[in-house]
Amino acid sequence: MGVRQFSGSGTGRAFARLLVRAVAMLGAAAMLSGCIIVGYEKPDLNLDVPDSYKAARKGPDAALPPLDWWRGFRSSELTQLMEEAQTANLDIAAAVARIRQADALVRIANAALLPTLDANFDATRTRTAILSGAARGGSPVSSLYNLNLTASYTLDFWGKNRATVLAAEESAIFSRFDKDVVALTALVSVANTYFNILDAQDRLRVARENLAASSRILDLIKQRDQAGTASQLEVSQQQSLVETQRASIPPLEITLQQSKTALALLVGRAPEHFIAAGGSAYRIAVPRIAPGLPSELINQRPDIREAEANLKSANFSVEAARAAFFPTIALTGQTGFESLALSTLFGPGAWFYTMTAAASQPIFHGGALLGALEQAQGRQLELLQDYRKAVLSGFSDVEQALIAVQQQALHERYQRAVVGASKQAFDISFQRLQQGTLDMVTLTQTQQTLFTAQDTLAQVRLARLQAVVSLYQALGGGWSPPPRETAAAAEPKSVPQ
Repeated sequence: MGVRQFSGSGTGRAFARLLVRAVAMLGAAAMLSGCIIVGYEKPDLNLDVPDSYKAARKGPDAALPPLDWWRGFRSSELTQLMEEAQTANLDIAAAVARIRQADALVRIANAALLPTLDANFDATRTRTAILSGAARGGSPVSSLYNLNLTASYTLDFWGKNRATVLAAEESAIFSRFDKDVVALTALVSVANTYFNILDAQDRLRVARENLAASSRILDLIKQRDQAGTASQLEVSQQQSLVETQRASIPPLEITLQQSKTALALLVGRAPEHFIAAGGSAYRIAVPRIAPGLPSELINQRPDIREAEANLKSANFSVEAARAAFFPTIALTGQTGFESLALSTLFGPGAWFYTMTAAASQPIFHGGALLGALEQAQGRQLELLQDYRKAVLSGFSDVEQALIAVQQQALHERYQRAVVGASKQAFDISFQRLQQGTLDMVTLTQTQQTLFTAQDTLAQVRLARLQAVVSLYQALGGGWSPPPRETAAAAEPKSVPQ
């Protein structure tokens, strides 16, 4: 069965003109929609932003944290682990996937600003029952063919859909800052776990050295006991100290192996296929960091930027809830061909069209619209307080981290002095033991003091490194270098003499 050509017919031209007119009308409606422009004003934090940090002490070699801040520790293995974590950490990968979801939600919300156009084709064949006694002559079988285009558009005159899109866009921005928060947390965890491995290795090294030293002293006391110059009590006391040192090794082995397993997870690898060589925490450099100004922290910490994006999204949600009180204006158009026979589907008499404009004004919804607005406004106030808290928490985190960095540096210096004095006392006691002029009570005390001091020093070193990592985290990770123009403007200009 042939199909008639209608491109040159009057019906075809009329259909084309109507289609162009409908599309133009919908386009104009889209341009006029959203006449009420919703905007965002940065909230007044109503906070006393300090000019500088109380605990900040800038040194000649202090610098703002670079983007690859972990390189300041000067450990090639740590740098390799950090780079691997950025590409293989599963928490970061999940955060990236959430960004993709948020972008898709923006696309979905943006579709409400555009007309919808659907093409439909229906073919129906019907057989009617012939009742007894009815008049004969007509065919009981009939067909109906319908081909049409349907276009619809809801005017966004009050900005409801536009506000919804802006809220979705801010949620997408929120997901990006959330990814930065997750990435920073993952990198900090990698650094701290790696330092835990180094600390466990240092403490194991100290424990084994002390075990060897106490075992040598035990051999000397046993020799003296055989010679009759020492008692069995002295042998038992030293034996107890040796066993105590030996018993301290398994817990440190547990810490070491579990830290390696945790580090494998952070870099997205199975523990069976992961090797961390480690080394010593004393070989790790301690970078000096300039914290910058508190006012700069607001734009550097991803959690603060995240809280602000969340607040922006809530502001636009309030606008959308407020616009729901106004009328909804919808435009609908349909045009196409309908015929009882397929051969006459595109004939002059088969063409039809309809155009509809409808307006709907909410009158009584049982308080649902007012409840939605109040809920959005309450959410807005909640997120405003969260944003203020995030800013204050940022200042507090930096201050606490600066205090910890300074005090842990002093703690390590003092503890090294303790180890030095304890080592000297132990050496003197050991010499006197060899000379037979020292009692066992003094020797036992000097041994325990030295062993405890050395173990404490390793833990203090770990605390100092982790304090530096906490400072990097409090500052929001690495800072982008300022533009050359800004840096040049900040430099003092020379005054001609």
